[in-house]
Amino acid sequence: MLICVPTTAGTGSETTLAAVIVDSKTRHKYAINDFNLIPDYAVLDPKPTLSLPPFITACTGMDALTHAIEAYIGNSTTKKTRAYALKATKLIFENIYKVYEDGNDLEARSNMLDAAYYAGHAFTVSYVGYVHAIAHSLGGKYNIAHGLANATLLDVVLKQYGESVYKKLYEMALYCGICNANDSYKVGAERFIEQITLMKKYFGISSTFSELKKSDIHELAIYADHEANPLYPVPVLWGVKELEKVYDFVVED
Repeated sequence: MLICVPTTAGTGSETTLAAVIVDSKTRHKYAINDFNLIPDYAVLDPKPTLSLPPFITACTGMDALTHAIEAYIGNSTTKKTRAYALKATKLIFENIYKVYEDGNDLEARSNMLDAAYYAGHAFTVSYVGYVHAIAHSLGGKYNIAHGLANATLLDVVLKQYGESVYKKLYEMALYCGICNANDSYKVGAERFIEQITLMKKYFGISSTFSELKKSDIHELAIYADHEANPLYPVPVLWGVKELEKVYDFVVED
C-alpha cells in the first residue's frame, strides 16, 4: 500500500501516475508513467507545508496551475478532468497570494493542497504540454527547479499557442471571474494570460533563465520535441524550430 503526504502544494504526485528521473550523465530529464505509481491514499494535511518559504510556495503553486491549465487546454480531456482543472485553477487564483503573504494561513494552505490534488487528477488522465516538455529539458540541463521553470514558461507558451487556445482559456477565465460572458474568446484568453504574467511579477519570478545558453537551445528543443511528440496531446503540434522560438523568448540577451 502506498500512502502519500505532500509537503508542497504543487506537483500533485500524491494522486498521479507520473514520476521524473534525471540521467546524471546526459543531464536529461525523463518523465515516466505507470499505474503502480498512483498512491492508494493521499493525506492532505496543510501543516507540513507551513515551513515552505514564500518563493517556493509561489513556484510550487504555479506548478499546480500549469498542471491544471495544460490538462484543460490539451486535446485529450474528459468532463471529469475539465471539471477538476477548473476547480484547481480557481482555488489557486483565490489562495496563492494569501499563502505567499501569510504562510501560516492554514485554510489557504489547505485550499492550495486541494488545488494541487485536483490538478494532479486532471493531468494524470489528460497529460500536460509544451510547458512541461521545455521545463524538463531545462531542469535536466541546468538543475532549474521544476516549479520555477513551469512558472517562468507558462504565459510565454500560452501566448505562442495563439488562437488555438483562445476558447479554452476564455472558459477558464470566465470560470475564475477574470472575464465576462460578453467578452470575446480572444479578450478572455488575453486577460487570463495577463493574470499569470502579473502573478509572476508579484512573486518576483523572472521571464528569462540566466542559466540558459543560446548554444544549447537546439539540443534542448530536440529533447522537448522528443518528450512531447507523441506523448502529450498538445493544442498545436510544434517541431524543433517552433520550440527553439520559445527558448529564444526566455534566454537572457
